[in-house]
Amino acid sequence: MHFYDVFFCKSKEIYKFAHNKQRLGLFYNIEYYMLNKVFTPSYIFETSWEVCNKVGGIYTVLSTRAKTLQELYKDKILFIGPDFWIEKKNPLFKESKSLLAEWKEYAVNSDRLSIRVGRWQIPGEPIAILVDFTTFFEQKNDIFAWAWQNFGVDSLHSYGDYDESLMFSWAAGKVVESYYKFFGLKKDDNVIFQSHEWQTSLAALYVQKFVPEIATIFTTHATTIGRSIAGNGKPLYDYLKAYNGDQMARELNVEAKHSVEKQAAHHVDCFTTVSEITGKECEQLLDKPADVILMNGFEDDFVPKGKEFDKARKQARELLLKVANTLMGTSLTDDTIIVSTGGRYEYKNKGIDLYIDSLNRLRFDSRLDKNVLAFVMVPAWMKQARADLKSAIEKTAKREGEGPIGDPRITHELNEPWNDRVLNQMGWLGMNNSPSDKVKVIFVPCYLDGADGIFNKHYYDLLIGNDLTIFPSYYEPWGYTPTESVAFHVPCITTDLAGFGLWTNSLKGSWSEIEDGVKTVHRSDYNFEDVSEEIKNTIVDFSKMDVKSVAASRKKAAEVAEKALWKHFIKYYYQAYDIAIRNRDARIQ
Repeated sequence: MHFYDVFFCKSKEIYKFAHNKQRLGLFYNIEYYMLNKVFTPSYIFETSWEVCNKVGGIYTVLSTRAKTLQELYKDKILFIGPDFWIEKKNPLFKESKSLLAEWKEYAVNSDRLSIRVGRWQIPGEPIAILVDFTTFFEQKNDIFAWAWQNFGVDSLHSYGDYDESLMFSWAAGKVVESYYKFFGLKKDDNVIFQSHEWQTSLAALYVQKFVPEIATIFTTHATTIGRSIAGNGKPLYDYLKAYNGDQMARELNVEAKHSVEKQAAHHVDCFTTVSEITGKECEQLLDKPADVILMNGFEDDFVPKGKEFDKARKQARELLLKVANTLMGTSLTDDTIIVSTGGRYEYKNKGIDLYIDSLNRLRFDSRLDKNVLAFVMVPAWMKQARADLKSAIEKTAKREGEGPIGDPRITHELNEPWNDRVLNQMGWLGMNNSPSDKVKVIFVPCYLDGADGIFNKHYYDLLIGNDLTIFPSYYEPWGYTPTESVAFHVPCITTDLAGFGLWTNSLKGSWSEIEDGVKTVHRSDYNFEDVSEEIKNTIVDFSKMDVKSVAASRKKAAEVAEKALWKHFIKYYYQAYDIAIRNRDARIQ
């Protein structure tokens, strides 16, 4: 099938096909162009709490996709984020005094906006506009009244981060309005505005009301109600069709967040989410099916190639083993099976509890004839790096056979270790990393940002040294951690409750196995023990694979990663742009 780029086309223009067939050329095939008109924007605005603000997975979505869109819409793709760094330097943002200088002066003096303009320090370096939203708090009651009167957004029971998020959302909408009017943009420019998550959903409603010529897209990456149900220990999947979103919002005390999210989903020109599994949530809990599924791609430019890859893997394994042997006083060698899990510290949702349980089962499996070193790499309420461990690592002499240093299960000090769920589960199960254990588990409760005091490496620099990763998520709209794993040629285990897991199954047309680079395990509300047992068995099976089979699995993992690149997934965004523009046209006729 041959694909082609399409540039902006008006209702009576002939299609213009671009010379680059690799970039936009992923959306429709040539036959579609012969029969239909595909609308593409000339300007794209996107806003998120995570623009130049690294918090979670949405940052990865935006920052890796930016390069693809920047190449096509050179400086006509603009990102709007919150300005949290007014008094200090933001390492992700480089301010420019000359970029959009005339508009900035207008926005500050005429529209009373407090903004900074510069470039997001990511591949592609797109334009970023950071806005100080705190000045809008004095208008909060009027803004909430406006949202209720115009869109039925109920802010009565708001609390916590709701107020802050909606003030930023309002400010972001005003930034778009100011830019649009200053530069004299028109309907035929087909301007797109896309907001991400409930935190910026009010911006889409603002834009649609005050600049109706702009086509609006709202993307929910995880519904407020779905995440709340899962986070409160209620069964989400078996009873999904019985849940009423509004009722559950009242029960779980998230009425305000749910309300603005739901109204945005119903009012924007194109409503999207990130996976089929989250799409089912949207349809049931928001009473609105998604118009397009925008699967989360990524770029692999952070993965070393060739000899550099082999060197990085070797160094990562040496460091992981050195820290482990120093901490525990052991003599684990390079034939040890190194596994890990990572991500946010969502104990149940990310399947951390299940991961530990499966490792405990593995301890008692007589078939295991290799040592397994398992890491839990999730940031907790950390105090500092352990001074005793740091000092021992810095010494040149090995400590093998000398016994553990303090608690052999953890690399950093916690503020309240007695309240930590990982340590409590390990203690309850008797997982103490004793010398006789063939399975040893080490908790790394810090952000691996290159300056943690023990490893002093970034997460990716350690991920590459793993043999296997395990992400047995219960609630995972997409799943960047398994995507990152296979990008580094590390086979992984995930579940079909993660969007990534469902997608890998779709690639094969059946259940994906570890030989395919990704093992997707069926998980439901009530099969915890079955999943734990299957993960344990998969680790045993993997440990018994010969060198050739392991190499084949690693190659398959890399092939899966290639299929998740933005050059493949960006087509869904072009579809969303087309739908949004068409619905905008119908809305303003």
